[in-house]
Amino acid sequence: MPSITGLHVYPVKSCAGIALHETGLGAQGLLWDRHWMVIDGNGRFLSQREYPVMATIRTALSAQTLGLSVESMPATLQLPLAVPRSTATVRASVWGDGVSALDEGDAAAHWLSQVMQASVRLVRFDRAQPRYASKKWTGDADAPVEFADGFPLLVTNEASLAEVNRRLNLKGAPAIAMDRFRPNIVLNGLEAFDEDFIDTVSIGDNDEILLRLVKPCSRCPITTIDQSRGQRDAAWPHEPLDTMAGWRADARVDGGLTFGQNAIVLAGQGRRLTVGAEARCAWNFPESF
Repeated sequence: MPSITGLHVYPVKSCAGIALHETGLGAQGLLWDRHWMVIDGNGRFLSQREYPVMATIRTALSAQTLGLSVESMPATLQLPLAVPRSTATVRASVWGDGVSALDEGDAAAHWLSQVMQASVRLVRFDRAQPRYASKKWTGDADAPVEFADGFPLLVTNEASLAEVNRRLNLKGAPAIAMDRFRPNIVLNGLEAFDEDFIDTVSIGDNDEILLRLVKPCSRCPITTIDQSRGQRDAAWPHEPLDTMAGWRADARVDGGLTFGQNAIVLAGQGRRLTVGAEARCAWNFPESF
Protein backbone atom coordinates (compact mmCIF):
# COMPACT_ATOMS: atom_id res chain seq x y z
CA MET A 1 0.00 0.00 0.00
CA PRO A 2 1.47 3.43 -0.91
CA SER A 3 1.94 5.82 1.98
CA ILE A 4 2.90 9.42 2.65
CA THR A 5 6.60 9.70 3.51
CA GLY A 6 6.99 13.47 3.26
CA LEU A 7 4.97 16.63 3.86
CA HIS A 8 6.50 19.98 2.94
CA VAL A 9 5.18 23.52 3.15
CA TYR A 10 6.81 26.57 1.57
CA PRO A 11 5.40 29.63 3.36
CA VAL A 12 7.26 32.10 1.11
CA LYS A 13 7.22 31.25 -2.58
CA SER A 14 10.69 30.12 -3.73
CA CYS A 15 12.26 30.30 -0.25
CA ALA A 16 13.25 27.24 1.80
CA GLY A 17 10.50 24.85 2.82
CA ILE A 18 9.62 23.18 6.10
CA ALA A 19 9.40 19.39 6.51
CA LEU A 20 6.41 18.51 8.67
CA HIS A 21 5.12 15.38 10.37
CA GLU A 22 1.54 16.62 10.31
CA THR A 23 -0.25 19.60 8.80
CA GLY A 24 -3.67 20.98 8.03
CA LEU A 25 -5.26 20.76 4.60
CA GLY A 26 -7.43 23.39 2.99
CA ALA A 27 -8.99 23.75 -0.43
CA GLN A 28 -5.97 25.89 -1.35
CA GLY A 29 -3.47 23.19 -0.30
CA LEU A 30 -1.37 22.75 2.82
CA LEU A 31 -1.84 25.35 5.54
CA TRP A 32 0.26 28.48 4.85
CA ASP A 33 1.80 27.06 1.66
CA ARG A 34 2.94 29.87 -0.69
CA HIS A 35 0.92 32.36 1.35
CA TRP A 36 3.73 34.93 1.02
CA MET A 37 5.69 36.02 -2.04
CA VAL A 38 8.59 38.32 -2.94
CA ILE A 39 7.90 40.87 -5.69
CA ASP A 40 9.78 43.54 -7.60
CA GLY A 41 8.73 47.15 -8.10
CA ASN A 42 6.28 46.11 -10.81
CA GLY A 43 4.54 43.53 -8.64
CA ARG A 44 6.09 40.60 -10.54
CA PHE A 45 6.95 37.60 -8.41
CA LEU A 46 10.63 36.75 -7.96
CA SER A 47 12.06 33.26 -7.63
CA GLN A 48 15.21 31.18 -7.51
CA ARG A 49 15.30 31.33 -11.31
CA GLU A 50 16.73 34.85 -10.98
CA TYR A 51 17.84 34.81 -7.32
CA PRO A 52 19.19 31.37 -6.30
CA VAL A 53 20.01 32.83 -2.87
CA MET A 54 16.30 32.57 -2.06
CA ALA A 55 16.84 28.85 -1.47
CA THR A 56 18.89 29.74 1.60
CA ILE A 57 16.21 31.92 3.21
CA ARG A 58 14.94 29.60 5.93
CA THR A 59 11.32 29.76 7.02
CA ALA A 60 9.74 28.82 10.34
CA LEU A 61 6.14 28.81 11.52
CA SER A 62 4.95 29.11 15.10
CA ALA A 63 1.43 29.41 16.40
CA GLN A 64 1.53 33.17 15.86
CA THR A 65 4.43 34.10 13.58
CA LEU A 66 6.35 33.47 10.37
CA GLY A 67 10.10 33.73 10.82
CA LEU A 68 12.70 34.25 8.09
CA SER A 69 16.44 33.82 8.61
CA VAL A 70 19.70 33.40 6.70
CA GLU A 71 23.14 32.44 7.97
CA SER A 72 24.67 35.66 6.62
CA MET A 73 22.46 37.92 8.76
CA PRO A 74 22.21 37.89 12.56
CA ALA A 75 18.69 39.31 12.64
CA THR A 76 15.61 37.18 12.03
CA LEU A 77 12.55 38.68 10.39
CA GLN A 78 9.38 37.94 12.37
CA LEU A 79 5.91 38.56 10.96
CA PRO A 80 2.53 37.94 12.59
CA LEU A 81 0.32 35.29 11.00
CA ALA A 82 -2.66 37.53 11.71
CA VAL A 83 -3.20 40.22 9.07
CA PRO A 84 -2.31 43.69 10.43
CA ARG A 85 -5.12 46.21 10.10
CA SER A 86 -2.83 48.70 8.37
CA THR A 87 -1.72 46.37 5.58
CA ALA A 88 -1.92 48.05 2.15
CA THR A 89 -3.40 46.22 -0.85
CA VAL A 90 -1.19 45.98 -3.94
CA ARG A 91 -1.46 44.28 -7.33
CA ALA A 92 0.96 41.46 -8.05
CA SER A 93 1.36 38.81 -10.74
CA VAL A 94 2.11 35.09 -10.83
CA TRP A 95 2.83 33.81 -14.35
CA GLY A 96 0.51 36.38 -15.86
CA ASP A 97 -2.24 35.94 -13.28
CA GLY A 98 -3.09 39.28 -11.69
CA VAL A 99 -3.62 38.80 -7.95
CA SER A 100 -4.48 41.00 -4.99
CA ALA A 101 -1.79 41.01 -2.30
CA LEU A 102 -1.16 42.64 1.07
CA ASP A 103 2.15 44.44 1.55
CA GLU A 104 4.07 43.36 4.68
CA GLY A 105 5.70 46.74 5.21
CA ASP A 106 9.04 48.51 4.95
CA ALA A 107 10.92 46.49 7.59
CA ALA A 108 10.25 43.22 5.74
CA ALA A 109 11.14 44.85 2.42
CA HIS A 110 14.42 46.19 3.82
CA TRP A 111 15.43 42.83 5.33
CA LEU A 112 14.76 40.91 2.11
CA SER A 113 16.36 43.56 -0.06
CA GLN A 114 19.56 43.19 1.96
CA VAL A 115 19.54 39.41 1.55
CA MET A 116 18.75 39.46 -2.17
CA GLN A 117 20.81 42.56 -3.02
CA ALA A 118 17.84 43.95 -4.93
CA SER A 119 14.91 46.25 -4.26
CA VAL A 120 12.07 43.89 -3.34
CA ARG A 121 8.96 43.73 -1.20
CA LEU A 122 7.22 40.92 0.66
CA VAL A 123 3.48 40.43 0.21
CA ARG A 124 0.92 37.99 1.54
CA PHE A 125 -2.06 36.56 -0.30
CA ASP A 126 -5.29 38.53 -0.02
CA ARG A 127 -7.88 35.88 0.79
CA ALA A 128 -10.65 38.39 0.15
CA GLN A 129 -9.76 38.10 -3.57
CA PRO A 130 -9.54 34.37 -4.41
CA ARG A 131 -7.50 32.93 -7.27
CA TYR A 132 -8.34 29.64 -9.00
CA ALA A 133 -6.44 26.96 -10.89
CA SER A 134 -7.07 26.64 -14.61
CA LYS A 135 -10.26 24.75 -15.44
CA LYS A 136 -8.52 23.45 -18.53
CA TRP A 137 -7.03 20.96 -16.08
CA THR A 138 -9.47 20.87 -13.17
CA GLY A 139 -12.65 20.42 -15.24
CA ASP A 140 -15.74 21.42 -13.30
CA ALA A 141 -13.87 21.67 -9.99
CA ASP A 142 -13.18 25.08 -8.49
CA ALA A 143 -9.66 24.78 -7.05
CA PRO A 144 -8.52 27.85 -5.10
CA VAL A 145 -4.79 28.45 -5.04
CA GLU A 146 -2.69 31.14 -3.38
CA PHE A 147 0.77 32.05 -4.75
CA ALA A 148 1.73 28.57 -6.03
CA ASP A 149 2.51 28.51 -9.73
CA GLY A 150 -0.88 27.14 -10.65
CA PHE A 151 -2.28 24.40 -8.42
CA PRO A 152 -2.85 23.77 -4.70
CA LEU A 153 -0.55 20.73 -4.32
CA LEU A 154 2.42 19.00 -5.88
CA VAL A 155 2.69 15.23 -5.37
CA THR A 156 5.92 13.31 -6.02
CA ASN A 157 7.08 9.71 -5.75
CA GLU A 158 10.27 8.42 -4.07
CA ALA A 159 10.72 5.70 -6.69
CA SER A 160 10.72 8.32 -9.45
CA LEU A 161 13.54 10.20 -7.73
CA ALA A 162 15.45 6.93 -7.35
CA GLU A 163 15.18 6.37 -11.11
CA VAL A 164 16.39 9.90 -11.89
CA ASN A 165 19.33 9.36 -9.52
CA ARG A 166 20.12 5.98 -11.09
CA ARG A 167 20.43 7.67 -14.48
CA LEU A 168 22.48 10.51 -13.02
CA ASN A 169 24.88 8.03 -11.41
CA LEU A 170 25.29 6.15 -14.70
CA LYS A 171 26.79 9.29 -16.25
CA GLY A 172 28.89 10.09 -13.17
CA ALA A 173 26.72 12.93 -11.90
CA PRO A 174 25.89 13.17 -8.18
CA ALA A 175 22.50 12.14 -6.85
CA ILE A 176 20.06 14.89 -5.95
CA ALA A 177 17.58 15.28 -3.11
CA MET A 178 13.80 15.45 -3.45
CA ASP A 179 13.87 19.07 -2.32
CA ARG A 180 15.06 20.02 -5.83
CA PHE A 181 11.46 19.34 -6.95
CA ARG A 182 9.83 21.20 -4.01
CA PRO A 183 6.91 18.80 -3.42
CA ASN A 184 4.11 19.17 -0.91
CA ILE A 185 3.34 15.45 -0.60
CA VAL A 186 5.83 12.62 -1.18
CA LEU A 187 4.59 9.06 -1.69
CA ASN A 188 6.36 5.73 -1.31
CA GLY A 189 5.29 2.21 -2.25
CA LEU A 190 4.86 2.94 -5.97
CA GLU A 191 6.87 2.06 -9.03
CA ALA A 192 8.86 4.81 -10.73
CA PHE A 193 6.56 7.36 -12.37
CA ASP A 194 3.38 5.55 -11.39
CA GLU A 195 2.13 9.02 -10.45
CA ASP A 196 1.75 9.71 -14.19
CA PHE A 197 -1.21 7.32 -14.18
CA ILE A 198 -2.91 8.10 -10.86
CA ASP A 199 -6.34 9.69 -11.03
CA THR A 200 -7.14 10.15 -7.33
CA VAL A 201 -5.50 9.55 -3.97
CA SER A 202 -7.69 8.74 -0.94
CA ILE A 203 -6.32 9.23 2.58
CA GLY A 204 -7.85 8.45 5.96
CA ASP A 205 -9.66 5.50 7.53
CA ASN A 206 -12.86 6.39 5.70
CA ASP A 207 -11.25 8.12 2.71
CA GLU A 208 -12.03 11.50 4.26
CA ILE A 209 -9.38 13.19 2.11
CA LEU A 210 -9.60 12.93 -1.67
CA LEU A 211 -7.00 14.46 -3.99
CA ARG A 212 -7.11 14.45 -7.78
CA LEU A 213 -3.90 14.54 -9.78
CA VAL A 214 -4.73 16.84 -12.68
CA LYS A 215 -1.59 17.95 -14.52
CA PRO A 216 1.99 16.73 -14.99
CA CYS A 217 4.43 19.22 -13.48
CA SER A 218 6.80 20.65 -16.07
CA ARG A 219 10.13 21.33 -14.42
CA CYS A 220 12.15 24.55 -14.60
CA PRO A 221 15.79 25.49 -13.85
CA ILE A 222 15.07 25.67 -10.10
CA THR A 223 15.67 21.90 -10.15
CA THR A 224 19.32 22.60 -11.00
CA ILE A 225 19.87 24.57 -7.76
CA ASP A 226 21.20 22.83 -4.67
CA GLN A 227 18.58 23.87 -2.13
CA SER A 228 20.99 23.72 0.79
CA ARG A 229 23.53 26.10 -0.79
CA GLY A 230 21.52 28.20 -3.24
CA GLN A 231 24.00 27.32 -5.99
CA ARG A 232 24.36 25.09 -9.03
CA ASP A 233 26.92 22.29 -9.13
CA ALA A 234 29.92 23.71 -11.02
CA ALA A 235 30.56 20.41 -12.79
CA TRP A 236 26.92 19.57 -13.50
CA PRO A 237 25.09 22.93 -13.73
CA HIS A 238 22.22 21.66 -15.88
CA GLU A 239 21.32 18.52 -13.97
CA PRO A 240 18.85 16.90 -13.58
CA LEU A 241 17.26 18.58 -16.61
CA ASP A 242 19.91 17.29 -19.03
CA THR A 243 19.26 13.73 -17.86
CA MET A 244 15.49 14.22 -18.04
CA ALA A 245 15.64 15.69 -21.57
CA GLY A 246 13.66 13.67 -24.08
CA TRP A 247 12.99 10.80 -21.66
CA ARG A 248 10.60 12.89 -19.53
CA ALA A 249 9.23 15.19 -22.25
CA ASP A 250 5.42 15.22 -22.12
CA ALA A 251 3.27 16.35 -25.06
CA ARG A 252 0.44 17.24 -22.67
CA VAL A 253 2.51 20.18 -21.43
CA ASP A 254 4.07 21.15 -24.78
CA GLY A 255 7.06 18.87 -24.37
CA GLY A 256 7.99 20.06 -20.89
CA LEU A 257 10.20 17.77 -18.79
CA THR A 258 7.90 16.46 -16.10
CA PHE A 259 8.40 15.16 -12.58
CA GLY A 260 5.49 14.88 -10.16
CA GLN A 261 1.85 15.76 -10.55
CA ASN A 262 -0.11 18.88 -9.68
CA ALA A 263 -3.17 18.05 -7.59
CA ILE A 264 -6.36 19.61 -6.29
CA VAL A 265 -8.40 18.91 -3.16
CA LEU A 266 -11.80 17.31 -3.86
CA ALA A 267 -12.63 16.47 -0.23
CA GLY A 268 -11.09 16.75 3.21
CA GLN A 269 -10.73 20.50 3.64
CA GLY A 270 -10.08 21.21 7.31
CA ARG A 271 -8.65 17.74 8.03
CA ARG A 272 -5.07 16.76 8.84
CA LEU A 273 -2.43 15.00 6.75
CA THR A 274 0.18 12.89 8.56
CA VAL A 275 3.42 11.24 7.48
CA GLY A 276 2.85 7.48 7.47
CA ALA A 277 -0.79 7.68 6.39
CA GLU A 278 -1.86 5.18 3.75
CA ALA A 279 -2.62 6.59 0.30
CA ARG A 280 -5.07 4.55 -1.75
CA CYS A 281 -4.70 5.23 -5.46
CA ALA A 282 -7.28 5.03 -8.24
CA TRP A 283 -5.69 4.66 -11.64
CA ASN A 284 -6.27 6.27 -15.03
CA PHE A 285 -4.23 4.35 -17.58
CA PRO A 286 -4.35 5.52 -21.22
CA GLU A 287 -5.99 3.19 -23.70
CA SER A 288 -2.64 2.52 -25.38
CA PHE A 289 -0.93 1.54 -22.11
